[in-house]
Amino acid sequence: MKKIIWSIVAALALFAGLQGWGWLRDNRVPAFTGQARVFVGDTTTVEGVIAQIKQQTGIRFEKSLRKVFERKRVDEYLSKGSYLIEPSHTVVYVARMLNNKWQTPIRLTLGGSLRLKSEIASKIGRQMMLDSAEVHAALEDEVFLRKFGVTPKTVFSIIIPDTYEVWWDESLTSLFTRFTKEYDAFWTEERDKKAKALKLSRQQVAIVASIVNCESNYVPEYPQIAGVYLTRLKKGMKLQADPTIAFCYDFKLDRILNKHLKVNSPYNTYKNAGLPPGPICCPTKEAMDAVLDADMASGYLFFCASPDFNGTHRFARSYKEHQVNSKAFQRELDKRTKKKNG
Repeated sequence: MKKIIWSIVAALALFAGLQGWGWLRDNRVPAFTGQARVFVGDTTTVEGVIAQIKQQTGIRFEKSLRKVFERKRVDEYLSKGSYLIEPSHTVVYVARMLNNKWQTPIRLTLGGSLRLKSEIASKIGRQMMLDSAEVHAALEDEVFLRKFGVTPKTVFSIIIPDTYEVWWDESLTSLFTRFTKEYDAFWTEERDKKAKALKLSRQQVAIVASIVNCESNYVPEYPQIAGVYLTRLKKGMKLQADPTIAFCYDFKLDRILNKHLKVNSPYNTYKNAGLPPGPICCPTKEAMDAVLDADMASGYLFFCASPDFNGTHRFARSYKEHQVNSKAFQRELDKRTKKKNG
């Protein structure tokens, strides 16, 4: 009889131990060997979630994970979003995370070339749940953009190239609200004072800065380039900015020729005086600050690419001096072209 009792006690102890281990395993023991970023869209299933995890890291207790997902009805409550699974997470925590939308923000990087609305839409579409076609349509939507104080012609000004922490499934309205918030944060009281001293609005600063951005990648020269254009504006001269011509042709030109300068567009600064109707790209913070701190004291009115072909420019106060610089560049260009063609 004692043997039977001890057998029962042992069986109960074993059962309790297994139950205890099961609870600890599901609720307290780290279940993953590494980090995994899981994206849940409209059609994502539990199997899809598990597949994403397995593609990125190991699952120590896959059977337990599946059982917990079933018990917690994850297939029913699975919420859209982006979730970061850490090695320290348990299977129960992950189930709750997915059911309760405990998202982790993603880093939306908008950098590089932001000269076309299609480029902006594509970059957002690749990094967020938003469809690129939907984003592109919004960039052309007068009614939608009016809520943010811009138009299809001026929308580039509020999209500052940067890295933003956003929700992967964020709405268009929420995203553009964020853009506007960051834009307003850039415009400190000090920057507004500088713009006022130059007799420029925020929008006008963005327009000049966009031209500066398209002229050069060499940031140290930005104040000089900005100074050239602001000095021309002050003197009533036409800007004659090549990037505005390139904008008229969607930046598809390999080289701007005299025939291109005749294009009929309000963005043609060779034909029209003053600033174009809006920015020709999304201006960077560095370019906008360069406009606000433009080097106008030097009195430069012209610049051209350096014959050193190092990305810098040569500046001039007179057209005669500018012609000397231009000819030096052209000679070097012809020399390099001849050498390249053999």
